[in-house]
Amino acid sequence: MGGSSAEREVSLVSGGAVAKALEDEGYQVAMIDVTRELWSQITKADPDVIFNALHGEWGEDGRVQGILDLYGKPYTHSGVMASALAMDKHRAKIVLNSVGINVSKGMLIDREKAARQHAMDPPYVVKPNAQGSSVGVYIVMEGANRPPLDMAMNTKMGDEVLVEEFAPGRELTVAVLNGKALCVTEIVPQASFYDYEAKYADGGSLHEVPADIPDEISEICKDWAEKAHDVLGCRGLTRSDFRFDDKKYEKNASKSDIVNKIVMLELNTQPGMTPTSLAPEQAQHLGMNFGQLCRWIVEDATWPR
Repeated sequence: MGGSSAEREVSLVSGGAVAKALEDEGYQVAMIDVTRELWSQITKADPDVIFNALHGEWGEDGRVQGILDLYGKPYTHSGVMASALAMDKHRAKIVLNSVGINVSKGMLIDREKAARQHAMDPPYVVKPNAQGSSVGVYIVMEGANRPPLDMAMNTKMGDEVLVEEFAPGRELTVAVLNGKALCVTEIVPQASFYDYEAKYADGGSLHEVPADIPDEISEICKDWAEKAHDVLGCRGLTRSDFRFDDKKYEKNASKSDIVNKIVMLELNTQPGMTPTSLAPEQAQHLGMNFGQLCRWIVEDATWPR
């Protein structure tokens, strides 16, 4: 848990919650705040199983997974290939689109160039290609004369950013456990955008579980979440995020027209892990409490992944 990414604080919260839940389940738990000496830290702890509660760079982009593969003990969540691919939003979208999942059209571009002039007609979104939790996301609305001025100085986004068409509509998410979709949650941000604060600040957003949406929309989201989990090669627990444009939805429309009202935003291989996080909330809704979920993840751990 922890580490040095922009999501360090969130990871510490996830790790602390998981550690307490596993202790309550009867496990002996050693908590490791990851440093550059991770190999030595793991060797000193000498675990039977490694629970990966890291978020963001290093923790969910395949690099820590590579160290865990070399270490040779069972670990949780996805392995090197799936983690690296899912974290690379642009390349993941190419794979998702190849199996019939709708994604926003986009391109990779130099951050400073993206800050100088519009890369596409507004509205569009600019975000890091390999970060999570909405860190450094800009929405350039219709009518904007130019991109935000501070984008050029936002080095946390990386040198190369993803520019993609803005997908309007309601924010939906689906957790997948062991390849099976749990249910659909609607996230209702209390601000205009589901950003980092909306995700993690108290009162930042409301979660409706299950989402009050048409059955066919729910089924498409669950089907796409399972398909994405599978095609990216994921393991254990993942969470896929969607936008549903209900303003253009017609109840008796054809299946193809309904599908066109849904866009998949991304897949997260390391969902937040507190009792009130999105994926654990869905598991709780289906009768699996937080401790049971953490136990399942530990028992699912294997080497290699």
